Amino acid sequence: MPRPSNTTERRGEIVEAMLRVMAARGYAKASVSAIAARAGLTPGLVHYHFRNKQEILLALVERIAAAVRDRFEARASQAETPRARLHAFLDAHLAAGEGADPDAVACWVALGTEALTEPKVGEAYREVVRGQLGVLTTLVEDALRAEGADPEHAPRLAAGLFAAIEGAFRLSVIAPGAIPEGSAAETVRAMADGLLRGAS
Repeated sequence: MPRPSNTTERRGEIVEAMLRVMAARGYAKASVSAIAARAGLTPGLVHYHFRNKQEILLALVERIAAAVRDRFEARASQAETPRARLHAFLDAHLAAGEGADPDAVACWVALGTEALTEPKVGEAYREVVRGQLGVLTTLVEDALRAEGADPEHAPRLAAGLFAAIEGAFRLSVIAPGAIPEGSAAETVRAMADGLLRGAS
């Protein structure tokens, strides 16, 4: 595999710095100077790679989405049944342990706010949501078929599970302690199992 170019590496460092600064301070206070300092770069070098802060934010949307995709694929590769693959998706989003990144969750919640007022951010955010919801719907369809149930219920069941994931994200950031530590993935898995049984 070819080594990433210096430009690719540098852009990745800037996006990673944006994630850490934004998680700690919020988007409004994540200045280019603060991002540059976190990355160990000058503000001028940040501007060389990104025209403005919003460009970094758009790259951050994809960085967060890619990390979740990678975490899901790693877990799904070990899954032997449709239900286990569905659980892998839920765990990729909610489980603690290897690959979990509370800073990324905090940024995702903040991105949702920016998506309301910034059209380009909103478009990127909704594209990620549509993609993840599409994957989840397919996983639910497969699990329903394996249970001998009608897959026509998959879209509404997937939407409910996705809403539970997003709700867990927001509570974990805005009201820490509202969800018992380490319980989110287990709870949403149980919810999924109950929905599958109810549809059978």
